[in-house]
Amino acid sequence: MGGTSPDLSFFQSQTAQNLRAEGREEGVAATRAEDILLLLGDRGVEVPEEARERILGCQDLGVLGVWFRRAITAVSVAEVFGASDAG
Repeated sequence: MGGTSPDLSFFQSQTAQNLRAEGREEGVAATRAEDILLLLGDRGVEVPEEARERILGCQDLGVLGVWFRRAITAVSVAEVFGASDAG
């Protein structure tokens, strides 16, 4: 079976690589957010729906990392967000 090969250059392009990296980062952020909620739940910290949405909606891995570390010892969601993050 002869024929021409499909043009696969898009999948090797910088745009495609960026899209894949962005997708991976979003996946890591979603997992980190779920880990924060799981940690808080296991520790008995009440997480109101607004806070849950804020955590799940965050895509900044740096912020999520800070929140995760705070969640280890926090007794409230306010402590997770911290005074400087309130709002």
